[in-house]
Amino acid sequence: MENIDFSKGGGLVPAVIQDNNTLQVLMLGYMNQEALDMTENKGKVTFYSRSRNRLWTKGETSGNFLIVKEITADCDNDSLLVKVSPVGPVCHIGTKSCFGKDTSKGFIYELEQIIRHRIDDNEKNSYTNKLFRQGINKVAQKIGEEAVELVIESKDDNTELFKNEAADLLYHLLILLKAKNTTLTEIEEVLESRHKLSAPNPPGEA
Repeated sequence: MENIDFSKGGGLVPAVIQDNNTLQVLMLGYMNQEALDMTENKGKVTFYSRSRNRLWTKGETSGNFLIVKEITADCDNDSLLVKVSPVGPVCHIGTKSCFGKDTSKGFIYELEQIIRHRIDDNEKNSYTNKLFRQGINKVAQKIGEEAVELVIESKDDNTELFKNEAADLLYHLLILLKAKNTTLTEIEEVLESRHKLSAPNPPGEA
């Protein structure tokens, strides 16, 4: 972050705030050098308020902080992408995002983090944690049971039951991924690599 060009924007650069798990765009703010330094040092997003002409840390009054996970600059070094873990709603009207309630379909990534937290925090009353603690054989067995139930429902005409069984299978798959110390992103990367290998060559190429 040493080469950010603040001169183009009169000492400010735009900072796009994105949920680190769901990749949902949460808000847009502006930073000067001091705001960026505070953001990096404290691990909480700090902006420069153009209306109040001062620094402000998001959540300083509401408690809805934006915990920094990663900061990257664009190719021109004149804007920032800040991936965060939001604590509570981001928008002042109470929504997750300033761009609407649902600008992303990434809830499955949020669910993955919920599952990980319940297991890592060893929540005693959590079904997820209890299943995980029974070991990999029990988790794998549950995957098999859910897969069979999904197959059965796929042969019938009850769409709601089918969707619920599909959701059950996905949920338990996330538990299995945690048990195997694997993430959904890693599985996504495998699928993407397969797609690239199977994609047809562009016209004119062998």
